[in-house]
Amino acid sequence: MPDQAQKLSTRHLLGIKDLTVNDIELILDTARNFKDVINRPIKKVPSLRDITIANIFFENSTRTKLSFELAEKRLSADIVNFAASSSSVSKGETLIDTVNNILAMKVDMVVMRHPYAGAGVFLSKHIKAQIVNAGDGAHEHPTQALLDAFSIREKYGEVAGKKVAIIGDVLHSRVALSNILCLQKLGAEVMVCGPTTLIPKYIGALGVKVEHNLLKALKWCDVANMLRIQLERQDIKYFPSLREYSMMYGLNKQILDSLGKEITVMHPGPINRGVEITSDVADSTQSIILNQVENGVAVRMAVLYLLANQR
Repeated sequence: MPDQAQKLSTRHLLGIKDLTVNDIELILDTARNFKDVINRPIKKVPSLRDITIANIFFENSTRTKLSFELAEKRLSADIVNFAASSSSVSKGETLIDTVNNILAMKVDMVVMRHPYAGAGVFLSKHIKAQIVNAGDGAHEHPTQALLDAFSIREKYGEVAGKKVAIIGDVLHSRVALSNILCLQKLGAEVMVCGPTTLIPKYIGALGVKVEHNLLKALKWCDVANMLRIQLERQDIKYFPSLREYSMMYGLNKQILDSLGKEITVMHPGPINRGVEITSDVADSTQSIILNQVENGVAVRMAVLYLLANQR
């Protein structure tokens, strides 16, 4: 187990921007210990057996929700699951009323996904429970960035000095912003790549390189993080067709083999096979996509454990 004396500098996990480099390193080191735990025959530890955690998802989620639930169960926490679509929210109940009703049931921690940016920050100012942001709109997704950093560190031994290209729908991605902030704090170089319409105008202010040619980005990087095209967030057409997008920015085995070097391929999921990435790349030896899924449980265990130590 991690050193009890080491603590996070924050009570909540609202975004990577609130974490120090020491916080990130502590989470990654703690996650490494928990990865050993979840690979044992008995995968549970009693670390959070007195803690009740509410998973409140106002947006659909499969991997993140399952990953948090599994992390909570591995830590022996009590769990309350709440889906907004089948709740009084659909009848007009406010966010604060919903959460206060859940807190009246004596919940210690809230893991929340919400379609609006800043929902977690808003909530943290109004309720006593600790908040973990499981994704807020197109803003941040801190645990995804932490598990991505953990996966890169596991592959290469360290993140510092690595060149990471984030490719695809950067404009609508909460994963992209959290990844940029996390990787930069750990000393990596970051490039974003995609069509001009899917690269935010503010991106240069974050100190990242911008490239619109997929091949140039791939030749530059050590790691390619392929983002999903988020059609559900797109209210206008940002490119002519998925077929055209795939021809310009889709990663296939032919391109991968033409680089003359081996790069690592990542994807936050869910994958649109044949759009941003082909099956022969997703399932290749250069892909660490399934490692990311496994590491997600360990990283979320680390986050919940360290936040519980702040209580």
